[in-house]
Amino acid sequence: MLRDSQTIGTMAHVIQLSVAPVFLLTAIGTMLSVMTNRLARVIDRARFHESKLEHAEPDAVPRLHAALAVLKRRADLIGHAIFLCTATAVLVCTVIAMLFIGDYLRYDISLPVALFFIVGMILMVSGLVCFLREIFIAKASLQIGPNQDDSRRH
Repeated sequence: MLRDSQTIGTMAHVIQLSVAPVFLLTAIGTMLSVMTNRLARVIDRARFHESKLEHAEPDAVPRLHAALAVLKRRADLIGHAIFLCTATAVLVCTVIAMLFIGDYLRYDISLPVALFFIVGMILMVSGLVCFLREIFIAKASLQIGPNQDDSRRH
């Protein structure tokens, strides 16, 4: 009988330990949602510029190619950020599973858990840096109001 209560107690402790990584997974999921939405917007914008390219006047072609190059760079950065954050989520899920497996097998898994968590945080920071770089590129390419080509036409 004592063994069952100890098992329940240790399982409750493992569940308590796994709660923080589960909240981290929620945050990562939210970030992935934001990133995929931004990627979708970049893809839509690229398709718009590509459709304009087909019927563009020769003097507008270099400007459209430049806009497409910026959008490609942004899409690449968001793609990297999504990959890195997804890899983080996989590692966090692995940490949670390891906590339960280690408890079940009565094996000290503290070193692998710590290593996986540290690698996961490094990947998360790298993903956020990629995402931030994409935002900086988007901000730098932002154009509000009529561009020079539009002002010459009027």
